[in-house]
Amino acid sequence: MLSVALAGKPNAGKSTFFKAATMADVDGGNYPFTTIDPNRGVSHVRTECPCLDREQRCDSDNCRDGKRYVPVELLDVAGLVPGAHEGRGLGNQFLDALTDADVILNVVDAAGATDEEGEPVEVGTYDPTEEATFIEEEMDRWLTGIVDRNWESVERKSRSPDFDIDEALHDLLTGFGADEYDVTATLRGMEYPDNPRDWTDDHRETLARDLRARTKPIVLVANKIDIAPEENVEALRETDKPVVPCTADGELALRNGAEAGILNYDPGDEDFEIVGDVSEKQEQGLETIRETMADHGGTGVQQSLNEAVYGLLDRLTAYPVQNESKWTDGTGNVLPDAFLLPEGSTPKDLAYAVHSDIGDGYVHAVDARAGRRIGEDHELEEGDVIKIVSTAS
Repeated sequence: MLSVALAGKPNAGKSTFFKAATMADVDGGNYPFTTIDPNRGVSHVRTECPCLDREQRCDSDNCRDGKRYVPVELLDVAGLVPGAHEGRGLGNQFLDALTDADVILNVVDAAGATDEEGEPVEVGTYDPTEEATFIEEEMDRWLTGIVDRNWESVERKSRSPDFDIDEALHDLLTGFGADEYDVTATLRGMEYPDNPRDWTDDHRETLARDLRARTKPIVLVANKIDIAPEENVEALRETDKPVVPCTADGELALRNGAEAGILNYDPGDEDFEIVGDVSEKQEQGLETIRETMADHGGTGVQQSLNEAVYGLLDRLTAYPVQNESKWTDGTGNVLPDAFLLPEGSTPKDLAYAVHSDIGDGYVHAVDARAGRRIGEDHELEEGDVIKIVSTAS
């Protein structure tokens, strides 16, 4: 399962986002370090289900009338403060919690209602663009420190006649969630001495920054959009990162209302319907949320997750089936499973995603939409329904 991490300074709204996206009970409060130990939960990205191309909707619990929700892990890391890479505010512990993440949502207080330490200030007082590069700078410095402290081990390995710098750096950086391809690709984009003993601080810093950018891409979540000055939002949009306006409070209210049967609302919808009894005050609050959603195409919580997974990570959704005519599994369930795969994935990649034995025994695949066999090197597309024929089936 892909891992999406929420990061940012204290009081930016990460825990509210996490609760809204997972409906899990978490601590929340208007003070720094509400979250100490990372919260882990399951959220979802949203896409169109292939069942929309059929007369009947599918059997999956993750499909709501053609709106398909594909599970991802969501990790809520405690608020980071300036100097986190030096251990300030338990920073090393919190940064370490980000190492397994595939992508990071940097939750920013777009209202400018908290200072750099996360302390409450008057709305519009603090410049939220200061947070735009905060997380990556702290991570870059933290990773540079790890590389520096362990560089002597790379130098020792370089004395071996069969020394391979790609392999040595992979061993060093594997704990950061970097695979061999990441390390190799990062090195190919650098100019550096062959001998590790000739590397400078600048070389190691470049390695750390480039590798972090490759393995931990970042989406800016402009939270508290309902109270944010418009100029703050525009300033964030002018940064070099994808920005998603968001009201985590609004999303949480809608999900609670839907769970209580008061609202018709699915995560990612651009509007909602009031179907139960609400007080005048509740109705006013809901109409304020509706206005914000109309301005930004939704609350932004689902849009942030989608931008991270389908946007930055370039994932596509593929659906393995056993019966290519009925689009069912072995027990007759229609489109029960969905897998998030990198763009460019093949049917064999899907087979391995289902199970390593299925991949090892791969024979061929069938495009269930077209009803024809496809080659092993065929590139899958979003929404493909694929029958895998394997000796392990």
